[in-house]
Amino acid sequence: MIKRLLPPLFLTLSPALVFAEGSVSLDVQGLSGALQDNVNAYVSAIAENEYSTSLRFQSRLTKEINEALNALGYYNAKIDFSVNERGDELTVKVNPGPPTRIKLVDVQLTGEAEKDEDFMRLIRISPLKEGDTLNHNQYDSLKSGIRNLALQKGYFDGAYTMSRLEVIPERNEAIVRLHYDSGIRYQFGKVTITGSQIDIQKVQSLQPYKVGDEYQVAKVGEHNQNLSNTEWFSSVFVEPELSEVGKGRELPMKVSLAPQVRNQFETGLGYSTDVGAKVKFGWKKPWLNEHGHSFKTSLDLSIPEQQVTASYKIPLDDVLKDYYVIQYGLKNVNRSDKKTLESNLAFERHWVLDSGWHRTAYLRYLVENYEFNSQGELGQFVLPGLSYSRVVSRGGVLPMSGNKQTIMFEVGDERALSETSVFRLRGTSTWISSIGENHRGLFKVDIGANIASDPSKLSPSLRFYVGGDNSVRGYDYESISPVDDAGNKTGGQYLATSSLEYQYRLTGNWWAATFVDVGDAFDDDPEWKRGAGFGIRWVSPVGPVKFDYAKGLDTKPQAEWRIHFSLGPEL
Repeated sequence: MIKRLLPPLFLTLSPALVFAEGSVSLDVQGLSGALQDNVNAYVSAIAENEYSTSLRFQSRLTKEINEALNALGYYNAKIDFSVNERGDELTVKVNPGPPTRIKLVDVQLTGEAEKDEDFMRLIRISPLKEGDTLNHNQYDSLKSGIRNLALQKGYFDGAYTMSRLEVIPERNEAIVRLHYDSGIRYQFGKVTITGSQIDIQKVQSLQPYKVGDEYQVAKVGEHNQNLSNTEWFSSVFVEPELSEVGKGRELPMKVSLAPQVRNQFETGLGYSTDVGAKVKFGWKKPWLNEHGHSFKTSLDLSIPEQQVTASYKIPLDDVLKDYYVIQYGLKNVNRSDKKTLESNLAFERHWVLDSGWHRTAYLRYLVENYEFNSQGELGQFVLPGLSYSRVVSRGGVLPMSGNKQTIMFEVGDERALSETSVFRLRGTSTWISSIGENHRGLFKVDIGANIASDPSKLSPSLRFYVGGDNSVRGYDYESISPVDDAGNKTGGQYLATSSLEYQYRLTGNWWAATFVDVGDAFDDDPEWKRGAGFGIRWVSPVGPVKFDYAKGLDTKPQAEWRIHFSLGPEL
């Protein structure tokens, strides 16, 4: 039923204007479901100031209702109007009549698409079936779907030789006729590259197709994305030379590029309860030479920690998936319980595998000055290692499902410039799942182990500490650790933490969260520390902003509440 209030009517009688006091309502009866929804949509398109009980308005309303019903396959509707005695209500009674059913679906493909499985699948899954009620949207969808698929797959000569929907209202029957001649399927032809400052062979390696491969618009998009992902270019445009259609099966491709600026700078401010306020400066040279080498450096400053890193990247033949990185980092930590100056030089070989895993083999040289028991110490380690990582995410900045896996192995030998022989293992696993649009769950596990011939010779950066924003909440940053006889935190040989969190959408980008964390850094037997609390999440354009209020359940002498504030992705 549709009820609409109509504005007062002004009726012209003889030379005078007569005002009909009050308002007029419109009441459409007899429909339900999709028919009612479609009629509502059509009638709503009429401006309210045009409503009337006149015959002219009734005729217009009849036309709108019939068009709405026709679209869903009802061509023999009966529409009756009545006006109440006071003249302030227009009632429309609609009997949609019998539906028009499809008698014949005649879809024919000729040309090279005749046996194309994608076209056959499109036709097979179409809801247009003989004996079903006619729906104009389904007809239009199949018609445009065939045409769009042809363009996506390179049938650029394709055209309909017949496209007709025949409706026989007196029989309540319809006949669908779609005859499409695809012509030939074009192939990728010669690729012309203009505007590149990078060696042409490096640029060509990013091309996901060869000359003679069948045309696919998805491959064109992939080519465009590959070029953009190098960060070598400020603009990228890949397109087929459609002016060459009809001149041969191979369609030339045109790649238009513009160099990226030589220097990029960034600055940022941040805050977390682990290290307090922090400032970041970044400088990046996305390309240094025609071989596509790149360089970047960053400086992160906070009161307790300062860090500078620099890396030089050398792409190989498969630019995005195979490359070397030479990296150096210097980190100073000056806290009441920890004072270290850590220097890392690493040579890395990276592979991005087709399975989605990122494999890195590396050799790093660590030199660390640190204070232990009020004595200055110097440790050095040469650590060859291997790591694997993979991220699967669905849902943008705040994924509604996904997971992240990382695992790392390192070895050091006291006979090869290491203070002690050691085998190191570190692995994390994070999982996100959701129910509907308003419920999210997050589960995280983090484990680590140092198996050393003399654990006391391990530098602080190689040991494990627990507690803080991204560990066991309710405890200070890296406050959970074994201690020596003087009460100094020594770091653990082993690490195990786990977190379980539930989030509920309050409104828009605001979420409430509740969580339980448990973990420990230990040498022999763990003494599990538990933390629990609640918080708020705001989904900002750069990632979730997290504010948590957590209680350490195993702090001594009594449990304490702590605030945790951080910004960053969950995966």
